[in-house]
Amino acid sequence: MYDIIVQNTFPLKEVENMYTIGEVSKMFDIPISTLRYYDKEGLFPKIERKSGIRQFSEEEIEALRVFECLKKSGLKIRDIKKFIDWTELGNETLEERKKLFHNQKKQIEEEINHLNKTLDMLKFKCWYYDEALSTGDEQAVKRKIPEDLPQEIKDSYINSHS
Repeated sequence: MYDIIVQNTFPLKEVENMYTIGEVSKMFDIPISTLRYYDKEGLFPKIERKSGIRQFSEEEIEALRVFECLKKSGLKIRDIKKFIDWTELGNETLEERKKLFHNQKKQIEEEINHLNKTLDMLKFKCWYYDEALSTGDEQAVKRKIPEDLPQEIKDSYINSHS
């Protein structure tokens, strides 16, 4: 046998991974119908089709991660589409895109703050009823509020009432 070495003088094009709609659906735990809807709404402007079958590139996969983040942050599909349109326009829309993400971040931070207050009230009330049940005297527990509470519970009480 002869070993034949073939040297390619042309640089090899890196082959990008492509995914079917079913694979993407499983990756993100998103129904296929939702991915089709996103495509219909123009969220995947560069998606390839081979024989009518959508082929998702790494670029679409990353875009989908961003869509899902924006959607979870409360942004509507039409506003996500506006973001996509801005990305298509390039550098001239960097400021708008930055503002969009900063606004969504601020909104999530406010939501987290409200949720933390809710969680603190729940922590306090769990402690309160655990203590009342263990002592058999709810009035004695009430007399501890807020000065004689354990520090963590006191912090939760104060945060939930601010």
